[in-house]
Amino acid sequence: MSALAPDRDDTAAAPNALRPMREDDLDAVHAIEIRAYEFPWTPGIFRDCLRADYPSWVLIEDGRVLGYFLMSVAAGEAHVLNVCVAPEAHGCGHGRRLLRALLSIARGRGAERVFLEVRPSNPGAIALYHSEGFNEIGRRPRYYPARGGREDALVMAIELLGEG
Repeated sequence: MSALAPDRDDTAAAPNALRPMREDDLDAVHAIEIRAYEFPWTPGIFRDCLRADYPSWVLIEDGRVLGYFLMSVAAGEAHVLNVCVAPEAHGCGHGRRLLRALLSIARGRGAERVFLEVRPSNPGAIALYHSEGFNEIGRRPRYYPARGGREDALVMAIELLGEG
């Protein structure tokens, strides 16, 4: 099954369809963001990513946005900016589907490796990334805002060379 959405724009009728994020998705995307994260992105950050033409996709189920991802791709590398699934839909494989689609799109855009940061306090995401082939390659001290201060980020990466 392809990670890419069909050419038609009839995603509301298709179960679990992936398609590029559009400006009119931003209210739904931001609504998920503020439910999922204690320190959410602002609508302006999402809008800036769309205007910069960063690969940004949404997962649609029953006509509503269920999850999304955004990444940057340049000079043979991709950087995961945000991957998120609505909290009420956790545990159903949607995060894995989004991550696999992201990797497929990164590969299609010529990325040879993909980097991301993740909070050490997010064991579910870390387990997902490990299970999909990411390895921890470093740590960024005090990277994320956190209650009472800052939280480090684990830096993870996956090599896409030689993969089909």
